[in-house]
Amino acid sequence: MLDLSRLRALHAISVHGSVAGAAAALGYTPSAVSQQITKLERETRTTLLERRGRGVALTEEAVRLAATAQELLAIVERAETSLEERRGLPTGRLSIGAFASAARGLLPGVLAELDREHPALDVRMTEVDPHLSVDLVAKGVIDLAVAHDWDIAPLPAPDGVAQAVIGEDRCDLLVPADHRLAGRDGVRREELAKERWICQPPGTVCHDWLVRTLRTAGYEPDIRHRAEENHTQLALLAAGLGVAMIPRLGRGPLPDGVVEVRIEPVPVRRLYALWRTEAARRPAIRTAVAALQAHGAGAGLRRPGPERAG
Repeated sequence: MLDLSRLRALHAISVHGSVAGAAAALGYTPSAVSQQITKLERETRTTLLERRGRGVALTEEAVRLAATAQELLAIVERAETSLEERRGLPTGRLSIGAFASAARGLLPGVLAELDREHPALDVRMTEVDPHLSVDLVAKGVIDLAVAHDWDIAPLPAPDGVAQAVIGEDRCDLLVPADHRLAGRDGVRREELAKERWICQPPGTVCHDWLVRTLRTAGYEPDIRHRAEENHTQLALLAAGLGVAMIPRLGRGPLPDGVVEVRIEPVPVRRLYALWRTEAARRPAIRTAVAALQAHGAGAGLRRPGPERAG
């Protein structure tokens, strides 16, 4: 009899492409995941992972077993959903993936409320890039995702994934206090053509949004420094090394030497909760989504306007 937790570990590796990624998603240590795979290899008498440089790759047999594992996990999820629905109370494990600034600026209050009000609910949160979170929900790796899109780049939700708007987060231009634009009431995007930019690395939602936004304004941005963390970007701003557009959620107080300038039109990103439609009946999902929406206003998110097309 194959152990379901070991199949879950293999499935997570197939989705994330590494033992470390699977461990982060499952809330285990990489060593614990490796041990699960070793035991599964003994059970199946099959080699499942092969070394590839510093990483690992699934063997052909492992790919087939991971696909079967996904089917089994879906069956187990339906059974757990049915039981939880009959009880009418949020129970069991609920895994949540959230992008960094939401994990910092929104999730602490939500997680504390769920922990306090629903002791039978085991909530686990992991930071996940918005580019990845929708796919992780669709594949059943996480139960619920907090993701975002921008006004010029709507978030696609595949079949089988439902979503609800949490709120809207606005973005400001941040500049050094002695910058030529400091003190202005507002600035149009077209006025920023000659600026040196600080932003997130390529491949992230915010980097791609900045490039698309400024290209739409008619020029190619001069990106000098790339940093994932907002706090690092703020430190570079305080040193006078460029300008940045940073959303308000989870940003925290501005350091000395950095000021905020309104951009016209104001960039807006919309935050969503996403979950599998098959799990929509789970009281845990409904309770968590309601908590995210309730805490959104307290975190500074605006009530959403009309739904954007796309």
